[in-house]
This record gives sequence, structure tokens and C-alpha cells, in this order.
Amino acid sequence: MTRKTGIFPDQLIEELFDSGALMSERDLDPDQIQPASLDLRLGRIAYRIRASFLPGREQSVEDKLNRFKLHEIDLQNGAVLETGCVYLVPLLESLALPDHVEASANPKSSTGRLDIFTRVIADNSQGFDRIAKGYHGPLYLEISPSTFPVIVRTGSRLSQIRFRTGNSILSDESLLQLHKDQTLVASAEPNIENNGIGVSIDLIGKGDRGLIGYRGKRHTGVIDVDVKAANAIRDFWEPIYDPGTQDLVLDPDEFYILVSQEAVHVPPAYAAEMVPFDPLVGEFRVHYAGFFDPGFGHSDAGGAGARAVLEVRSHEVPFILEHGQLVGRLVFEHMLQHPAQLYGQDLGSNYQAQGLKLSKHFKAG
Repeated sequence: MTRKTGIFPDQLIEELFDSGALMSERDLDPDQIQPASLDLRLGRIAYRIRASFLPGREQSVEDKLNRFKLHEIDLQNGAVLETGCVYLVPLLESLALPDHVEASANPKSSTGRLDIFTRVIADNSQGFDRIAKGYHGPLYLEISPSTFPVIVRTGSRLSQIRFRTGNSILSDESLLQLHKDQTLVASAEPNIENNGIGVSIDLIGKGDRGLIGYRGKRHTGVIDVDVKAANAIRDFWEPIYDPGTQDLVLDPDEFYILVSQEAVHVPPAYAAEMVPFDPLVGEFRVHYAGFFDPGFGHSDAGGAGARAVLEVRSHEVPFILEHGQLVGRLVFEHMLQHPAQLYGQDLGSNYQAQGLKLSKHFKAG
């Protein structure tokens, strides 16, 4: 059954390619289409730019790029993107959306866990990561590594895009009913308001030494974003252990990997997104990579007990997080149809049934 409003599942994303609404300069990767999103791939050239920008209603990205680019970097054989620099990369995928279809983008989970700040930009846009209904044109990715220098190349996948028609966000009343029926977060008394369900932080240590998270090191080696399990954790991360106080002081300009107290469940007929920043919960940003696919944490897809791994940065001042403190909200949307495959179900998904877990680039243990 197909709804009139909702997120496009994998089989409908394939139809967007078949109809010409989605195009790519080369054949798709076998796993590029996810249950509720499409991975976007870097093109052949990266441009180092003076500063981030938006084209605005009257200009294309290329118009602005000609003003602000500093130099070009060939990505075909791989290149290093340095921390503290801003790059813009034309993507291999482009759009010719129907008038009733819009899109939104987000960093992939592995991108967020490496503290790589990315945003998709479209021509004539006045906002990042939002593609207007009926947009025809190229897509670009702004990239700014914040903690680790990274190696990327043509075809690297740092961001993902979702397609939707209409407004299908669940209201507070619908969320409460769905939670009663299918348990969206493992909480006896869920915090539901503003069309979202609250997620809190876990600062009670796990294991013999009470591990609660990781802090990114400075002045490290480079990480190849396309290579799994190639890096030792100790070379890039400082483990954070529970001091017995059940709190953690976030220092400004430091990057933390923490985990939610609740297990999270996204039923097959829904997709979810973490609200990236809520000024009501404190002076910090949580979760660069906000998409949760249908089937995340779903027991039939091997995901029972999956936690939300949280990428956390404080802003201008130190901030104290306490165990159980609300740090973000999950917004749920209807899918137009059930996806052909669920997250974690024969897809080789890296983060199904996860607890506190770094990105796929690091060796276990």
C-alpha cells in the first residue's frame, strides 16, 4: 500500500532513477540505495574555498564558487582534506525532481563519527541540506574536517539524501500511540513534545573500567574514509571513564562520542531523524548524522537493543552533562511504502544492534 505523503523507500528511489528524476555520472554502487535514502558520491574535483556560502535565490553555486575558490584538488586518485579548511565538491548525482517531491540531506553515520562537517548545497538555495520541490540541477557537498584530516576520492560517500512528498511527521499524539504499540525508545515514561521523542545520555560506565565515551585527539594521522578497520583506536581517541559522579564536563572545541541511555527502535513503516540542536537542552550540539532508517533497532532485522551513538560538541563555554539528561529528539515520519529491505537486514549495516561504537574505520578492541 502506498501513502500519499511520506519518505521514499529504496524501491521508489530506484524508480526516481528510472524516470530521470535522479541521475548519476556513472553506474550506482551496489549498496548505494539504502532503505530510506541514497548515498551521495564525490565527483572528480574538490575546490578549497575561502569560506562557506549559500548561493541565494538568484545565483547558482558555480557563480559563487568562481568568486570564492582558492584552488582545485584532483580527487580521482585520492587526496587529503585538512582540518580547519572548507572544501566544496560537485557530486556525481544530480536531480530533476517532480514538482511534488522535495529532498533533505544529512551526513552519513560514519562521517559524523569522524567529526567531518558536511552540508549539501543546491543552486538558488537559501538553506543547507534542503532541496526544494521540483529542483532541476547539480548538487554540491561542502566538507570541513574538524578533528582528523581525511583522505577522500571520487566516489567516496560522505552524505545521504532522502526524498519525500508532503508532510508526514508524526504528531505528539501519534508518537505516543506508536510508542505504546511498538516501543520507540526504551523508556517507561517517554518525553514526547514538539513532534519528537526525547533521547537522553548514558554516563554510567560499562565494562571493567567504566567506559562512557571517547574524546577525539588532536594532531593525528590521516583517516581514509573508504577503508574499514584500518586504524588503532588509541592513535585517534582518548577513552573517557566513569569517575563515579555520573556527569561529564564538555570542553569547548573538543569532540566527543557518547551513547544514548535508551535503546532506539524505528519500525519498518517509519523513518526517523535526530533533531541536531535544541537550545532548550543546553549549549551544545548533538548528532551531526541524523538519519535513522526503517528497521534500526528492529528485532526482526537483528537490531534489538540498538543505542543511538551521539556526536557531541560544546559551543562557547564548558557544559556539564549529567546521566539521563535529555540531549536530543527523534522526529518520526511515515514511509510511502515499506522498504524492500530494512536497515541491518542483509545490507551489511555497520551499526545495527550497536552500543557505544566508533566509526567503521577503527579496529575492534
